[in-house]
Amino acid sequence: MGAGHAHRLYRAGHSPVHALPPHTKLAAVFCFVVVVVSTPREAMWAFALYAMLLGTVAYVARIPAGYLLKRLLIEVPFVAFAVLMPFVAEGERVQVLGMSLSESGLWGAWNVLAKGTLGVAASVLLASTTELRELLLGLQRLKLPPLLVQIASFMIRYGDVITDEMRRMKIARESRGFEASGVRHWGVLAKSAGALFIRSYERGERVHLAMVSRGYAGAMPVIDEVTADRAQWRAALALPCAALVICLLGWTL
Repeated sequence: MGAGHAHRLYRAGHSPVHALPPHTKLAAVFCFVVVVVSTPREAMWAFALYAMLLGTVAYVARIPAGYLLKRLLIEVPFVAFAVLMPFVAEGERVQVLGMSLSESGLWGAWNVLAKGTLGVAASVLLASTTELRELLLGLQRLKLPPLLVQIASFMIRYGDVITDEMRRMKIARESRGFEASGVRHWGVLAKSAGALFIRSYERGERVHLAMVSRGYAGAMPVIDEVTADRAQWRAALALPCAALVICLLGWTL
């Protein structure tokens, strides 16, 4: 899968969570999210227990609460959408703090906030304890279509390449006294975007030709074979199994 690739979400550490094979963590997070989504929205106590489970994982992984909360800000657009639901949804109205709100909208907002926040938190914990290269190896181990894994791998690597190219072009513009301050500068920015597209396309062609000349035939060589024993699977699946018990209680109580 190529050389290692660090990302901003990853927090280096030597915790038991960091040490788990990536495909076990991917399976655990996926199962946990499925269980959370399957939980009835009326079982509010269940979502509190889910949050406690994730808090326990964060504690074991030595992920600070502030670090986790800061990265949860990515869900702000969904929070804004959820806040609007009680005002625009139809159905029976209830009075809350002097405002007439839709009862179904309130339940819908709670459903989006609770399940969305838990899903994002689980994903942040996964990204914080697993490097991108390991995630790609985990997806490969879980038998995701190889073409999709390759596309994800190239996307990650070329994302940084294009970002670095944009930074160099910005420095070049500023060194010539250019500073975007209005609509009249949009033409220069549009030409820069066009030049960036052409450079990226040409770079992609050169890289593809280099890969073909080295024997690439549609499949990337597997350098590291990632395996997991039963103990590691049990440790990883402890989270979704505990969540499943809570979900079943939520449906029966």
